[in-house]
Amino acid sequence: MSTSSLQGNLRGTAQDIAFRNLLGQHGIVALGRDDTNSVGRKWRSALTKLGFLFPRVPDIDDLVQNDVGPVDSITPNGWRLIRAESVPAMQECFLRALLAHYLPSVLEGEFECSVFSPLKHVLSVMLELERKTGESRLNFIEMATVVQVTSSDNELALIADKVLDFRERRAASTLNKNKFDREELEATAKNILKPGGGSYKTQTFNDYADANFRYLKATGLVQSKGRGLSLVPEKHLFIERLVAETDIPESNQAYFNTLCNGAALPTDNQDSALAVLTDLLAQLSQRGIPFDVSDRSTETPADIEIIRYEIEALLAEENEEVYAARQAEVWEEIVAYMQLIIARRNRRTLSNGEEIEVPKSEAPAYFEWVLWRAFLAINSLVNKPYEARRFKIDQDFLPVGTAPGNGPDLIFEFDNFVLVVEVTLTANSRQEAAEGESVRRHVADLVTTYQETSGKPVYGLFIANRIDSNTAETFRIGVWYTNTDEKMRLDIIPVTLMQFKDVFEAQFVSGQVDVALIRELLEQCGSLRIKHEAPAWKHEIADVVQRTINRLLH
Repeated sequence: MSTSSLQGNLRGTAQDIAFRNLLGQHGIVALGRDDTNSVGRKWRSALTKLGFLFPRVPDIDDLVQNDVGPVDSITPNGWRLIRAESVPAMQECFLRALLAHYLPSVLEGEFECSVFSPLKHVLSVMLELERKTGESRLNFIEMATVVQVTSSDNELALIADKVLDFRERRAASTLNKNKFDREELEATAKNILKPGGGSYKTQTFNDYADANFRYLKATGLVQSKGRGLSLVPEKHLFIERLVAETDIPESNQAYFNTLCNGAALPTDNQDSALAVLTDLLAQLSQRGIPFDVSDRSTETPADIEIIRYEIEALLAEENEEVYAARQAEVWEEIVAYMQLIIARRNRRTLSNGEEIEVPKSEAPAYFEWVLWRAFLAINSLVNKPYEARRFKIDQDFLPVGTAPGNGPDLIFEFDNFVLVVEVTLTANSRQEAAEGESVRRHVADLVTTYQETSGKPVYGLFIANRIDSNTAETFRIGVWYTNTDEKMRLDIIPVTLMQFKDVFEAQFVSGQVDVALIRELLEQCGSLRIKHEAPAWKHEIADVVQRTINRLLH
């Protein structure tokens, strides 16, 4: 939008259509049927409420539109988000946005309570739960029925007690947990009335809880904990300082200015920034990670921020290595995610009761992510888990977008070979045009790189739900010419996600997990390409896959 004529021009039917199409063009939303073109309006509303676009101010005495900013144009915090290149930087933008949000406000005045920050309120409840129980965990149903229907007018201790009472009643209930939760939601819906009178629908409380969880995750301050959330341990002191600040906007003008510029954070203050830095350094020391700041400037919050980001990156890498080491234990969950992508479904409940999800608009990112997890589970990598992926992840190790262009999706280096993995959800004749050249180029680049360094052979693995024969033919020929017309032979094997899933699953079921088996399978498939054209080669690959599975299982 920043380079579009729609900036500052988002009102009207034509603009709704254009904005919707722009969002679809960039893969932000899936363009299904939308006769009323509501997608554009909903996104405009959300961006405005978050302070990423200047809102249209109400016609009241102490507010002038010119003193706020041009309607529907990008705000300073919006530009900060556009320019953010790392996940922590993006999360900081959302944190500043949500921290600026107060209820009731000049934009949302229907709430009958004292002015309070919803974000600080929820974080304070989680801290109180931690004080009472030793952990900050807040479950989804507890958010839906208890926390989100309270405000700062309610005592924190009483809110926490109500959450704990809910847990005790739920644990003691002879009802099915889903039935218990449903009855609690129905009771909540009867007790909470709309500002103008009347009751809310039960589903409304689930919808709001879902949105609240997503917003909380966007700040980077919380992480998943079972069916709920808990505070990120590395951010604990920061959170304590955040909720300790209880100032509220002194005027409507001040509220809009903070909303559009982003709220101040504790780390914008020199003393708080130093305290948070000291805490992070202590965490590094506890983990045995060396880090020297003796020659670094800490004279300003900006100086400290640079160091803080470096430390947070080191802690994140350490957390990711621990996460990678756990993947072999959760191979069944990895298989379940593959099955969702194969079936083009969104949700599935695992045997342990946990629900997993592949958001429809994020399926391409989850496709890359689940293959990354699969090879972490096989657990023979020479390179680090964060070196093997080119997409970004959040504090829950979930994907934040797909891998950027000009490089492969995944690069796995093993002791005696390198595997380049490329995935796509494209399944028709456009597959070859979209993937044929780029996949070969990426593999060729890695062949050159490793020839000059370790001399390790490089294989390509192309995975899709369906392999188009034109794509298979391109990889069967397997030729790439360098800028100097040097001919390179490339080993790229196309397999379906179902085929890969079945081999991966068979390895773990049989207890014979070995990346050498993957290399053997690739070489067998590659040796057959000379004798067959693409359709027959695909059949031969399927046969090799099935023989490999049979050998593992029988």
